[in-house]
Amino acid sequence: MTESAWLSGKKASEKLGVSEGTLDLWREVGYLKPGTHWRSSQNSQVNPWTPEVIYHLRWCKEEIAYWRAQDAPINNIAA
Repeated sequence: MTESAWLSGKKASEKLGVSEGTLDLWREVGYLKPGTHWRSSQNSQVNPWTPEVIYHLRWCKEEIAYWRAQDAPINNIAA
């Protein structure tokens, strides 16, 4: 069985080697784009006003590598 491309914030942060807070920050500053790198989960068990964010692991890895290659302050940005 293959793993889903879309992972919870917790699993994505573990695989990417960053905290969930860092993923949140990267979304806020626009490094990770909605619909491409992340989306809201369609889990009906979660309240619609607080949806779970899920991440596309491969596309996030590619975007992070791109920003690091551009010497963007991806690892030390502050909110």
